[in-house]
Amino acid sequence: MIHKLDESKTFLALNIAVLTVTDTRDLSTDTSGAALVEKAGHKVLARTIVPDDANQIEALLKTWIADPAIDVVISNGGTGVTGRDVTPEAFERVIEKRIDGFGELFRMLSYQKIGTSTIQSRALGGVARGTYLFALPGSTGAVKDGWDDILVWQLDSRHQPCNLVELMPRLKEHLPDE
Repeated sequence: MIHKLDESKTFLALNIAVLTVTDTRDLSTDTSGAALVEKAGHKVLARTIVPDDANQIEALLKTWIADPAIDVVISNGGTGVTGRDVTPEAFERVIEKRIDGFGELFRMLSYQKIGTSTIQSRALGGVARGTYLFALPGSTGAVKDGWDDILVWQLDSRHQPCNLVELMPRLKEHLPDE
């Protein structure tokens, strides 16, 4: 892959919230959430674990979206196809604009590592009230792939030819003045 950083630009640290969706892990066993915190390179303002419950996920997303200090929410877990996997449904309730390319690219890159098993992932991205939202699968490998292969680049203000950071000042153009 070709990644180019414009070293003449200053890196802008973003404020990130990490959400782990699981019925089985806690902070001491949450290796996926820990991997996101370690890899972030930005400022992790919040890290929370919630069960596979769409209403609880949605409520937390709304709280973080309403917080002007949080720029990005990255979740892990609950993106599969089983009955308990409801993260995409909760995200869809709050997303104003989908970033379809995120999920598509994630699955394309994942295919290179796990083959057709990638169809079981419903990873997705979007924007709500100026906050970027990304939902990754719960495995530590998938989290690292999503971060290392996509998010590290798109959340870096120096990435060329373009990145999501440079769009941030315009994400709320459709909203009435607050």
